[in-house]
Order: sequence, then structure tokens, then C-alpha cells
Amino acid sequence: MQRITSKENNFIKHVRKLRDKKYRDMNNLYVIEGIKLITEAIQEEMNIKQIVLCDDCEKNETISKEMMYEIAKYECISVPEKIFKYLSEVQTPQGILAVIEKINKKNEIDYSQDIIIALDDVQDPGNLGSILRTIDSAGITQVLVSKKTADCYNSKVIRSTMGAIFRINVIECENLEKTLKEIKKHKFKIVVSSLQTQNTIYDISYDKKIIVIGNEANGVEEEIQKIADEKIKIPMIRQNRKFKCLCCNRNYYI
Repeated sequence: MQRITSKENNFIKHVRKLRDKKYRDMNNLYVIEGIKLITEAIQEEMNIKQIVLCDDCEKNETISKEMMYEIAKYECISVPEKIFKYLSEVQTPQGILAVIEKINKKNEIDYSQDIIIALDDVQDPGNLGSILRTIDSAGITQVLVSKKTADCYNSKVIRSTMGAIFRINVIECENLEKTLKEIKKHKFKIVVSSLQTQNTIYDISYDKKIIVIGNEANGVEEEIQKIADEKIKIPMIRQNRKFKCLCCNRNYYI
């Protein structure tokens, strides 16, 4: 196992630069942190380029012997705690991170799938991670993202996906509207989320559909709504419940 002790080392600089989206895109790489994520990456047979370990992690046996045996199959680099904290993006790091190659280099769309999800300028990393996790739980394997959507390989998004990022092909679109029009040529229909309809997610069939989820504040952009074949909304089930305030004895409804 190689040991690096300087921040000026080229590999350390390289890992640190992977915080930047442009650098991630240029190298087709991203960083994951934590025992659970790295265990899942190994199980999913991701292309792990390097694994970085904190010295203290090895000494204190934070990582199990079984896990150490697995990561020994990869190129491993050991660093002092100070260097590891310099690389880490979490407040309480577990002392292990990995550099991984993105799944799809060529942004190729698989038209054999029945459902494709498209994200139109979704901004919040937590929301994006939750969406990817939900997509994965439904067995959907690819998602289109607009240019202004938060980066799926942002560290906050990756942590929020809880491993779903390893199973979903993220296809970045320079022009989402143009990409959607191209997909329509392959006999797909576009479905957009909208409040301007009575139809819900339960009122449509899900064969050969592109489901477009819009921005948190503005929804799906108007130009994409114009080319949509169907509009749907997600019904919110709300129950009015009465409770009595102990202070003033009044009835309130929530």
C-alpha cells in the first residue's frame, strides 16, 4: 500500500480537484466516502480507481477485517489524518473514500426501457438524491438531467442516494427539450408534472413514457410543457384532524 504524507502530492491534488464538477466531467470520475457506500460500490462491481485510507482508521480497526480484505484487491493509498480531513467533505469522516469512474461515458440512451425519467432544472441536492433513490427503488435505470439540474455526482447528492447512484445511468443533456423531441421519434410519449390537470399518476399507463419532473419553484418549463403528450399531478392525501389546545381550550384543525 502506497503512503502519501504531503498535500502537494499530485494524487492528493487530483482527488481534491474532484470536488469541482468541471474536473469530474473532464476525468469522468467522482469521489464517494464512508464504509457503507464503498461496500455497496464493491458489491455493484463499480470501476473503483483508488481507495484512500486514513492511518488512524487502520490502527483503530474502524474497518472490519473482511472489508480490509476486499479493499486490498484495489489500488490503496494510506494518508495521515490531516491529509484525509483535507480530502474529506463530511464533518465526521469514517476514514475511507474512493475514486470511481462514472457509469456512462457516452451519454447513450437505452430505448428498450419502458420508462425514462427526465429532470428539468431540479436544484436542491437533497431533493435530487431522494429522486434518484426513488427511481432506483422503482427499478428504473436511467435518468436525463438538464444542464441546470444540480450535479448528480455532487458529494451531497451521492450521500443522499444511499448507493442508488451506482445503478442509475445519468445522461446529461445540453438541451433537454431537443433531447426529448429526439426520444419521441422512438415512439415514447412525454408526460410532465403539472397542477393544470385533473389527471394523477394513477390515471396513465407507463409503457414507453418519459416522465419529466420540474424545478422546485417553477415546475416544468413552458417549452417542454408544449411538447408534452400528457400532464399529471401527484395527489396529496391530507386528513383534517381536530385537536384541543391545552392552554386556551380551543379546537384547531391540521
